[in-house]
Amino acid sequence: MKKEKKPSVYSVMVITDDSKISSLISEMLPQYLFEPVIFLDDVQEARRMSMDLPADIVIVDAGNGSGLDAAVDLSETTGTILLLVPPSQFDEFSSKAESYGIISITKPLDRFIFYMMMKTACAVQCKIKRLTDKTIRLEEKMEEIRLVNRAKLLLMQQLNMSEPEAHRYIEKEAMDRCLKKTVIAANLIKTYG
Repeated sequence: MKKEKKPSVYSVMVITDDSKISSLISEMLPQYLFEPVIFLDDVQEARRMSMDLPADIVIVDAGNGSGLDAAVDLSETTGTILLLVPPSQFDEFSSKAESYGIISITKPLDRFIFYMMMKTACAVQCKIKRLTDKTIRLEEKMEEIRLVNRAKLLLMQQLNMSEPEAHRYIEKEAMDRCLKKTVIAANLIKTYG
């Protein structure tokens, strides 16, 4: 049985020039779950900031339509994007946004629906973080395999070892010297490469 994890804290970026929306969202985001919460009214500044300091959840006010373009741009990050749209444009905006993984919500904000969408965004972020971690581990493993294979090939060429002998040599060196196989492989590549 898995033990329960404590709830994560999610960073939030809100992009809107509507002070009513800003204050309402500020009221509805509990600090124990969402911190920091950054409010921006300039789409260009939000784009720049998201490159340096990506937020877990980005809430974009569609406004006059420019918010949709910003949401699409920001969908390239690992953040979950929520797009606030007027009810009259919901179908049009949401159909464009869905293909980018953007969740649309109608304005004015209903507290319960907004809360449910934020909880959905949190769940999506948990999944994204797990998949990102898994991807990083797989990439590291692939890099280790490439490095070790390159070192084995050099041992086979330079010292006339068979593939199993080269493999055993790298493993034994790593074990004897209490180092990772990648460190041993990198040293062998420097020596024989």
